[in-house]
Amino acid sequence: MHRPRMSRWRMFSAVALGVLPVLAAAPSVAAVPGEAERLPQASTTFEHELLGKAVPDECFAGIGQPYPAGPPCAQGQAKVNQAYVWSLAQANNRLWFGTGANVNCIVTGSTLSLPNPRLNDDYVCEFASSQIVVQNPTMPTNVGDHRQPRVYVYDLASKVQTEKTGVIMNASADDASRLKRTLGLRAGGTHQGVVLLAGPALGQTVNMFAFDTATGDYLGSANFTKYGNIRHFLVAGDVLYAGVGVGANGRDGGYMLRWAGDRTNPFNFVEVGKLPAQIADLTEHDGRVFVSTWSAATGGSLAARSTARTGWGRPGVTPADEPNPAVAGVWMSPPLADGAPGLTEEDAVGWKQVWSAASYEPDPVIAGTYGLGALMSYQGYLYWGTMHVPMKSTSVVADLYPPADETAARTMLENTQRPVSIFRGKRFDTDREKVELLYGERVLPAYDPTANEGAGAWKWTPTGYKPKYGHSGFGNVYTNYTWTMAVAGGRLFVGTMDWSYLAKDLLPEAARQMGFANAARGLSDDLDPIEIDPELYGGDLYVFESSLRPATAVDTKGMGNYLNYGFRTMVADGSTLYLGMANPMNLRTDPTDDVPEGGWELIKLTPTGH
Repeated sequence: MHRPRMSRWRMFSAVALGVLPVLAAAPSVAAVPGEAERLPQASTTFEHELLGKAVPDECFAGIGQPYPAGPPCAQGQAKVNQAYVWSLAQANNRLWFGTGANVNCIVTGSTLSLPNPRLNDDYVCEFASSQIVVQNPTMPTNVGDHRQPRVYVYDLASKVQTEKTGVIMNASADDASRLKRTLGLRAGGTHQGVVLLAGPALGQTVNMFAFDTATGDYLGSANFTKYGNIRHFLVAGDVLYAGVGVGANGRDGGYMLRWAGDRTNPFNFVEVGKLPAQIADLTEHDGRVFVSTWSAATGGSLAARSTARTGWGRPGVTPADEPNPAVAGVWMSPPLADGAPGLTEEDAVGWKQVWSAASYEPDPVIAGTYGLGALMSYQGYLYWGTMHVPMKSTSVVADLYPPADETAARTMLENTQRPVSIFRGKRFDTDREKVELLYGERVLPAYDPTANEGAGAWKWTPTGYKPKYGHSGFGNVYTNYTWTMAVAGGRLFVGTMDWSYLAKDLLPEAARQMGFANAARGLSDDLDPIEIDPELYGGDLYVFESSLRPATAVDTKGMGNYLNYGFRTMVADGSTLYLGMANPMNLRTDPTDDVPEGGWELIKLTPTGH
């Protein structure tokens, strides 16, 4: 029997208006007004120019098969492994950037723990069947699709791109080994004539590489054994900072590092902040550094065991209890002007958590799967957004509360999805703190395992917030990462990831993992992987023209390539934005077909007429 369907947004609106029952095994299908719509186009028009693009770097002849010579490929087909512009920094009219290869495979194998080889028209993930693992038996199979990252510099004046990977590989055996073992160059920063590119490495450490911004000379590399992850650098008050995580994917906490180096010693850092969770992004606001974090449990068992909103009550109120490292949050440093200029070692224990995802998300298990992404100071407010690895919350909830039948599995698929929510706040260092939800929900489904005499049920639960402008995801249920923010030309830009193009594979895979392969059929209209509107494909870029106005859409189709599923990095230069795109479709390499090509792209975005 076909189940009547409705939009998820109609469900949310119906609950908010009191139309739907509070407790139900599955959402009601009553139709009421309030369905979300995609945001209107920005009033300012923009032009974009493709500056650089990944090219095929390998030949593929089948899962588990040796890689033929090439490209060009006399056997097999061309493959492009380099997927993301994962780090991006500007100095001396040059853009420095590092890449990440096959990142979707790395996330699927590591974060989702699904290292099963898969092959479709768009991409391949080999995992244990990869020739990299065959030739290196000690390589963890969940990252079997790892390829060393690459380093480039793009000269904005001459419009010439130069690869620097070979410089590192030829410098010494240690330098070459470090680059080979780096999972991707995830963070880029520049200060006082030095550019630093860094990323997580095999063995739960961090590797970092340095160049002279004036001459382009390579300055060397270093391995940091204490840290396990790094995402961003920040210059605040003429000081360079970096946020890091400790242990596998930052599960053992995080540190704020202050750069104390120079050209002769580029890898000298001191710890000026110690947090119970890994640092994701960072920005300067009101004379302090604010950071977002990811769960110290990475949404795993620790988060699943949490059954209460520990230490957090109504929105915007600082907790009296100890912050819960199993839940992502926003943290604030001591004032930068206190004592010596910038943060010092004495400031390491003076950080304060000012917001937690648990103050919004009513389901404690799902709250533990949240990450927080980009944050930015804009016109007196601190803006930030959430991050949701596709299907991560579903897998965690299903592990803890296995669905009993296909209907329960379908309901779980539906109710565990979380698009991005966008918040802003101000006056964090006063008793007049204010936090607003700009895009999100008044109610969300939370699982109550004690309902129905222990059989469990989903309960529509208030978040404690009322969205000021609209639904989560900026009206798109597939907008899952608030990946990057930047202020350019007086506007706040928000770059996101949109996983709609992947849903046709990931939703059915999640259903199979739960043991009910047909559970992905009959989902609500906008979540159905069989009936996804192709107009949704491609990453989305939004802009706030003012803090007094809602966001509008700059582009929702991957900036000319719908296989670009996200805006991974951004650098502002006046009113111009330089965009690093994420595109892991490693088998889309045929320029003669009617499908765009896979691999990273570097794009320049300017307002029309500039």
